[in-house]
Amino acid sequence: MTQYKIPESVLVVIYTPAMNVLVMARTDKPEFWQSVTGSRDTPDEPLLQTAVREVAEETGIDAACGVLTDWQLRNVYEIYPVWRHRYAPGVTQNTEHVFGLCVPEGTAVTLAPREHLRYRWLPWREAADLCFSPSNTEAILLLPRYHQPEIMSAL
Repeated sequence: MTQYKIPESVLVVIYTPAMNVLVMARTDKPEFWQSVTGSRDTPDEPLLQTAVREVAEETGIDAACGVLTDWQLRNVYEIYPVWRHRYAPGVTQNTEHVFGLCVPEGTAVTLAPREHLRYRWLPWREAADLCFSPSNTEAILLLPRYHQPEIMSAL
């Protein structure tokens, strides 16, 4: 039996108190840079748990080392045709839930080699310019609205 992806996912913008953002190049499309993304494992998996799991799987970062916040943003978008085979027949749209994770400067990154080739920490505007996904770009451009320096200064 084929295990299809659930068309509900998280997008996690990982950034530092100085608003440098982690972006990663995809293994299957090296020209595509992105933040952490991933689908729920089960329909009832809490979105916060999905975000924590995906961050750990893709970057090796334990979300407990920083401050993870649900930005209460939802994006519904058309799934790129190149990736539709991962979803049940007839599924063409995904609902994405946006989170931010502020981590200390110098946080180590260990990429999942099946998912990403390389990574960069970039100032937020440069990171936004590099992303291939419009919703990822938009989320990074919203970072100044969600960044909370008073909470992040404890990192």
